[in-house]
Amino acid sequence: MAQNSLNWARGGSMFRMFSFGSAPSRLLIAPQDLRTADATNAADIYAGRFLFAGHLVEVGGQSPFDVEPPNLQWAKALHGFSWLRHLRAAETNMAQQNARALVEDWIKTCGRWHDIGWKQEVVARRVLSWMAQSPLLLTGCEADFYRAFMRSLFRQVRFLRKTMNKAPDGLPRLTVAMANACATVSMDGQGRHIKQALKRLDQELKRQILPDGGHISRYPGAIIEILVDLLPIRQALVMQGQTVSPVMMESIDRMMPMIRFFRHGDGSFAHFNGMASTPGDVVATILAYDDARGTPPVSAPHSGYQRLTGGDSLVVMDVGAPPPTRFSNSTHAGCLSFEFSSKRNRIVVNCGVSTREQVAWKMVARSTAAHSTAGIGDASSCRFLTSSRFDKVLGNPVLSGPKDVSAERQDTDLSDRVIASHDGYVDRYGIVHERDLTLSRDGTVLDGIDRFKPISDKAEEETVTIRFHLHPQVTCTMLPMGDAAVLQCADGEAWEFTAEGLGFSVEESIYLSDVFGHRQTQQIVITLGVKEAQSVTWMLRKTASAKGRRKT
Repeated sequence: MAQNSLNWARGGSMFRMFSFGSAPSRLLIAPQDLRTADATNAADIYAGRFLFAGHLVEVGGQSPFDVEPPNLQWAKALHGFSWLRHLRAAETNMAQQNARALVEDWIKTCGRWHDIGWKQEVVARRVLSWMAQSPLLLTGCEADFYRAFMRSLFRQVRFLRKTMNKAPDGLPRLTVAMANACATVSMDGQGRHIKQALKRLDQELKRQILPDGGHISRYPGAIIEILVDLLPIRQALVMQGQTVSPVMMESIDRMMPMIRFFRHGDGSFAHFNGMASTPGDVVATILAYDDARGTPPVSAPHSGYQRLTGGDSLVVMDVGAPPPTRFSNSTHAGCLSFEFSSKRNRIVVNCGVSTREQVAWKMVARSTAAHSTAGIGDASSCRFLTSSRFDKVLGNPVLSGPKDVSAERQDTDLSDRVIASHDGYVDRYGIVHERDLTLSRDGTVLDGIDRFKPISDKAEEETVTIRFHLHPQVTCTMLPMGDAAVLQCADGEAWEFTAEGLGFSVEESIYLSDVFGHRQTQQIVITLGVKEAQSVTWMLRKTASAKGRRKT
């Protein structure tokens, strides 16, 4: 509450009363919105049905800004106005009038203050959305609406300028910097602010974009969210005759290959550290701006990921320690987990992130057990802040986790190989986990070895569980002898899983990241004591290609 009061004082009516400068008279440019739009959603919005963050709210005759939101994420989405793009896509007078009415409603009911609507990251999203959809809102509108729109937009931009440092560190603060820069470039009469806005954006890009193009949070989706806002800013600068800074250009050039790095054959991103279902059309749009169109790197050492390729197969592996605490609210306990795909078939996956904004599901998604890696007992390799007393202020950052994570590549003409280890279980159990993955050059065999190195006597008393979560479109069947399982893909492609000299089971699992909600799936589970499991060897071997062609 104290933080909200401070923000109100800096950006609310008191701030505006004593601030100098009048609102710009017009927008010079409407930045492009690279997010995909669905015109069918316009009819739902017109009918008062708002579906955000997995929750549908029917407002009836009420203002959507007056209803009790089902959760924080729904409210942020409502006040962020990204959904205006669906109304623009409808290309009807009714959709245009509805868009203006909703914006006017927000200005009247929330334009001075709202606890959620005036959070810095929400204001930033709304500023970007209003500017991108300004042709929908302003074309043919009455002069009074135009003036009210520009006054409100200017108030919000001033608020961002004054309170940027109060935004949560990481992606939210970078989004604020992008919104400020975009608005400053796009609005009339902002010449004296342009240099400072672009300088601040460069500072955040230098601070948050790692040398390999990943984001400091290790959240793969961050580079999608950044590029979808940053590319229109670059375009707006070019159209205005402004110089695009080397920092911005270099950041974009570094992030583009990482889009390809995390992308499976079906266009989905690998599910690590907060990644949910992938907006495939958005990724394709971003890649259309990649002039170099180069191949993705084989490793991202600063971000903590490795990539193995062979034939039509792909492995992406997490080999990184948790990021600094202030950037770790989306970090998962998935060290040494991997995802495996063949062409458009995703086979071994991590469970991903739930669209249901519930603490219980969030913690399930972040646990080691929700990843295709090894765990000790029921413990995760990271420990998180879970006290509800601090949630609203601090979130749920990582309190402890792997500190020493090593990764070594041994690529040859015959295969790609990564040997990695982490010490996330050393303090509690005296065990170092090492994973050795080798993907054959033709992509038909993935060999794995999981080693558990005890460094104290108590380690031998523990139980190890190695999990391989399967994509919902993969059916897993144990063979009669019980020493192998067949993984059948929807298109007829098949793989055989074996674990040398060990028994394993096929159990239920849940896939959290499906765009339509949670989906039941399966997992292969190997469980045994550390005393007998200092080395576990397993293999995935392709036995049939798509459409039933037998692999020889």
